[in-house]
Amino acid sequence: MYRVLTALSFASAVVGQQIGTNTAEKHPSMPIQSCSASGCTTEQTSVVLDANWRWTHVTDGYTNCYTGNKWNATACPDGKTCAQNCAIDGADYSGTYGVSTPSSGALKLQFVTKNTDGTNVGSRLYLMASDEKYRMFNLLNKEFTFDVDVSNLPCGLNGAVYFSEMDEDGGLSKFDTNKAGAKYGTGYCDSQCPQDIKFINGEANVEGWSGADSDPNSGSGGFGSCCAEMDIWEANLDATAYTPHPCKVNEQTRCESEADCGSGDNRYGGMCDKDGCDFNSYRMGVQDFYGTGMTVDTSKAFTIVTQFVTDDGTDAGNLKQINRFYVQGGKVIPNSEVTVEGIDPVNHISEDFCDQQKTTFGDNNYFKAVGGLSGMGKSLTKMVLVLSVWDDHAVSMNWLDSTFPVDSDKSKPGVARGRCDPEAGDPATVEKAHPDASVVYSNIKIGSLNSTFTAT
Repeated sequence: MYRVLTALSFASAVVGQQIGTNTAEKHPSMPIQSCSASGCTTEQTSVVLDANWRWTHVTDGYTNCYTGNKWNATACPDGKTCAQNCAIDGADYSGTYGVSTPSSGALKLQFVTKNTDGTNVGSRLYLMASDEKYRMFNLLNKEFTFDVDVSNLPCGLNGAVYFSEMDEDGGLSKFDTNKAGAKYGTGYCDSQCPQDIKFINGEANVEGWSGADSDPNSGSGGFGSCCAEMDIWEANLDATAYTPHPCKVNEQTRCESEADCGSGDNRYGGMCDKDGCDFNSYRMGVQDFYGTGMTVDTSKAFTIVTQFVTDDGTDAGNLKQINRFYVQGGKVIPNSEVTVEGIDPVNHISEDFCDQQKTTFGDNNYFKAVGGLSGMGKSLTKMVLVLSVWDDHAVSMNWLDSTFPVDSDKSKPGVARGRCDPEAGDPATVEKAHPDASVVYSNIKIGSLNSTFTAT
């Protein structure tokens, strides 16, 4: 993931930390399965919309606390006062945000949704164990499996399924000024230390806030929200990558300086590894593996299996390797093997793979500096599942599906990430050309190795 500013926005979205009463919050049902060698059982889980998308108004009326990409200076003269003055409300998931559940265990995310209040672009949701708490995952010595349909997700978009080291209650018990908690989707963090989060640690991100030049609905403040992130799936019709991002910190942590947030020239000095150690088949030399009509045929739905292998084969071991394979048409498809000179011909992520990749591509190995794969493993014991769709106001998703950096020689190892035109992901272009784009996630399973799928 290469986000600088999160590019998911609702034209009149505003955010706060008190609880409003204008719209009742009802979490869409999305059951998952827990599996072992003896079989699978169903968990009655649900999803919740991230707080950053929600309408927030003054507690005693309907006046917005945040409009466009600016704060209401009267209600929000500072972070603590803003948290006291602003109330967050429930969400109309389908009508306002384009979130629906077409069948049991399935979640469809519409890219652009027009509604009576404006236009919503993208969404981010979290899996809930109950009405008040996120479903926590320990991924060590486990595999995580789900089905995806990206046939309606073109270049420049990212249908992302990943894990973040968020607090189980969304920070409710840690911060007195956060009255909303996980029930309303608070407490987000990731390895980019995003500074577009409007409320962090129960306070508004008002100080130093500046509206984004490229996005009329977003901006960035002086604070960011950092934590380790495991990108299981970042993809569209033409490109995909899976990427661990370890951090120096082992829980959701607010960064308060450019150095700690890793902003600007401090990218390789902050709390987290923003680059990560990615496995992108196209970037690793196999350009006919993933796409329409290819080995993994993205014109049809398929299953993604990700295994987290430990050094001693137990749930308490150190993370040694992250395996990936696919199931489509009843057949297991192994991940592609690396064909780039200087990197062993493997089809998984390991410490050796990451070291060789960074050296061969000439990339800064901040991944290793902040803990590497073993550091990532320590965070994998307490993760929250994130499901989203987004476009990229920072670099047009070129890091995923095109040439990146754009002005680099694409014949240089590591530069070519995908076959998409670098201009295709420009938000103004993709939002106009593909407002009906969508992604469907379904059949989520977590379990012991080789327990979550059947294939020939």
